[in-house]
Amino acid sequence: MTKEGFTLWFTGLSGAGKTTIAKLVESLLLDKMNVPVQLLDGDLLREVINQDLGFSKEDRMKQIKCAVFMTRLLNKNGVHVLASFITPYEEMRQYCCSHIPNYHEIFVDCSLEECIQRDVKGLYKKAIAGQINQFTGISDPFETPLGPDLILDTVTEFPEESAEKVLSYIVEKQLI
Repeated sequence: MTKEGFTLWFTGLSGAGKTTIAKLVESLLLDKMNVPVQLLDGDLLREVINQDLGFSKEDRMKQIKCAVFMTRLLNKNGVHVLASFITPYEEMRQYCCSHIPNYHEIFVDCSLEECIQRDVKGLYKKAIAGQINQFTGISDPFETPLGPDLILDTVTEFPEESAEKVLSYIVEKQLI
């Protein structure tokens, strides 16, 4: 019988560092520890599967439900999941928590000002100019998580430091 996997759900603003940190954790688990792990990224899921979805609250929830479904399948087959999704509403994170058995929420905390300054994809510039509607942090809210299992401060930490904190959390909670 395969032991079920765990899910680390990285939530935070666009540009906070969710995927960067998740990729580092994936590398540590897969390459250095030979642990079966899969990264699920919100941008990639939108690009490949959910191309027809916009950014309304309803469409965002459809995106999350799709990710939760995929996560459960992977977990059931012993694969640990690193899920990188903005997940801006508390009700969405509660949905994840109630539908993923071994769910751990990681808040990648980065100020809006810092995310705007980084603006890796140029999305904040477009959102501020009114070219993107319902953009989280600008014209749509991001509700700060109420009780995350781990908080990473990416304004003061390097991505490698944050990844090490995640790895320490995994070991401390005996997830592997």
